[in-house]
Amino acid sequence: MASWGEASESRLIGKRVTRLSGKDKVTGKAKYTFDINEPGMLYGRILRSEVAHATVMGVDMSDAEALPGVKAVIPLIEVGKKLRYQGQEIAAVAAETDDIAKDAIRLIRVDLEELPHAVTEEDAMADGAPEIRDWPSNQSEPNIREDGDLEAGFAEAAVEVEATYHTPVQTHVCLETHGHVAKWEDEQNLTVWASTQGVFGVRNDFAQRFELPANQVRVITEHMGGGFGSKFGPGVEGHTAAELSRITGKAVKLMLTRKAEHLVAGNRPSMTQHVRAGATRDGRLIAYDMKGYGTGGISSGAGFTGPYVYHVPNSRAERVNVATNAGNQRAMRAPGHPQGAFGMDSLMDELAEKLGMNPLEFRRINDPNEVRQAQYTLGAQEIGWHRRNRVPGSGTDVKKRGMGLGSGQWGGGGGRGTEARVTINADGTVEAVTGTQDIGTGVRTVIAIIVAEEFGLAPTDIRVTVGDSAPGLPSGGSGGSQTTPSVAPVIKTAAAAAKQKLFERIAPLLEAPIEDLRVGTGTIYVVSDRTKTITWKQAAGQLGMESISEGGTWDEDLRQGGAAGAQFAEVEIDTQTGAIRVIKIVAVQDCGLAINRLTTESQINGGVIMGLGQALLEERFMDAVTGRMLNANLEDYKVPGTLEIPEIKSIVFDTHRKVTGVGEPPCIPTPGAIANAVYNAIGVRIRSLPITPDKILDALAEKKA
Repeated sequence: MASWGEASESRLIGKRVTRLSGKDKVTGKAKYTFDINEPGMLYGRILRSEVAHATVMGVDMSDAEALPGVKAVIPLIEVGKKLRYQGQEIAAVAAETDDIAKDAIRLIRVDLEELPHAVTEEDAMADGAPEIRDWPSNQSEPNIREDGDLEAGFAEAAVEVEATYHTPVQTHVCLETHGHVAKWEDEQNLTVWASTQGVFGVRNDFAQRFELPANQVRVITEHMGGGFGSKFGPGVEGHTAAELSRITGKAVKLMLTRKAEHLVAGNRPSMTQHVRAGATRDGRLIAYDMKGYGTGGISSGAGFTGPYVYHVPNSRAERVNVATNAGNQRAMRAPGHPQGAFGMDSLMDELAEKLGMNPLEFRRINDPNEVRQAQYTLGAQEIGWHRRNRVPGSGTDVKKRGMGLGSGQWGGGGGRGTEARVTINADGTVEAVTGTQDIGTGVRTVIAIIVAEEFGLAPTDIRVTVGDSAPGLPSGGSGGSQTTPSVAPVIKTAAAAAKQKLFERIAPLLEAPIEDLRVGTGTIYVVSDRTKTITWKQAAGQLGMESISEGGTWDEDLRQGGAAGAQFAEVEIDTQTGAIRVIKIVAVQDCGLAINRLTTESQINGGVIMGLGQALLEERFMDAVTGRMLNANLEDYKVPGTLEIPEIKSIVFDTHRKVTGVGEPPCIPTPGAIANAVYNAIGVRIRSLPITPDKILDALAEKKA
């Protein structure tokens, strides 16, 4: 049975290894889709609706078609059809330069009949609201989950809390916007450079769209700049780039503008949770009742049905999706979980206070997860939980400090479907090839570490090829923290099979049975007689004109799902200005077997930073009157910068020698931990994210009054 071996025996796995792509990225050599420039390439642009709801009465593209330098203009919506949100596509152009393309877009005349719209949940649910989609009152059928006897639970409760928690819509803000470069090699062969989380999913989509055999579509993603769940399919922009390329016979680059990225490239849905919960005098959660709603724009997907993480024997949760005239939601790093964790962890602290209990001890009583129980101890020690205010808001200085904690859980166990091949060449070089994409998490380096560990080589000795469908070795999309646990077992078994074949070739030379051979650092030796040894290059040289090339197989025993996490936050708040400074976050994250400890810590850091953005900064503002997003840019839509990022202590919590995914779970506990720290600092609770200075000042003024 395959195994990752004991930690004490690992030379590379579990250690800190710098990324293979690091030098290329910092020097600009790494090619992102935005960097692709083909000879004679044209530039695509899309004309988008600036109204939230309208019927298209006419589209006149003649002036745009007549503009010198314009090579193609195509409609993207039929006359008579409805536009349902700002940003929806109307027409597209391809031109010799980007400036000409922008001029051409301005020349397209669109005749619209504007219709009533609703861009907020409250307006969409109000009596007489315009119909947005086929849901009564713009609300989906409720998703209901029940367990136990709710009425009996509340009857047993000694204390109750009733509160409403709200998380607004958050957009993905990918640093590299969505986009493609499409090039028809001939009428039957299409090459696409895509900024995508799913090379083979995009390949199959294009093949179906243009009725081509899948092997006649090649998709390349050498590097990509952020996706967070929003970059799986080609989208309208990808299809449009390919269609413009087919019409013109030229390569066409079409990247979304920053504004369009906010409007149409997906978002994390909002969630409003009306919660009533009760606990017994000895600190047991006994009853939980939640009614919630959120919007995924014109789509469904608003998501969280509690209770979250903690055990409650009697519960009922009801959730509905609310349709609004806004762009649709897409999966965003741990979809549904941050919203749920924020509400649940806020609730836990409120119940603990009513019971007069330390919120950490209250969690210990109600959390059945043994891993998190150990994480609570480790995190509390690291943050100095004993320094926490026993009475929230009891500090006497203008600047007050406080501490809070939050919890999270994710799956991330990977799955079947990846194919990989490891090749040993006669000159000693090694190649590892699979169709997965590196979305910035360092999977190239992970693959190199696994193969190098198996062969006794250095990661830099391994040539890794990912992000290209041409070799025909498919892999799934990079979502759900599935990439490493899906890819690693197949790479491991491919390398092991190739090593076995090499051993078979050199066993006669070393006059030893195959089972007596082992790899050292750059060598192969006989266990029973260490004088019998040859270098790796000498061993590979025995292949002559041949190579060894072996495919891998899925091995369930090399991976494991489930990643628990706990975070502790310390904040400082200026009670005169409302300014918030997060001083430190301790993130204790279950990572299973961390193949590369360095990039695992980096993943935890990134998740914490995204959670901090949700907690303190990020919110999509929609203008109810015009139906437009007011902050569709990077000036007014706030994301964390260097000045906002605190000290982050990322603790890789090793729980087993099996691989799991860690891309998403670190962003889950952060908002709840920060919100609880804010309360501990100032003694007033902010139940609506983001927690901003104005909300703090209003809450302090209300408390004083």
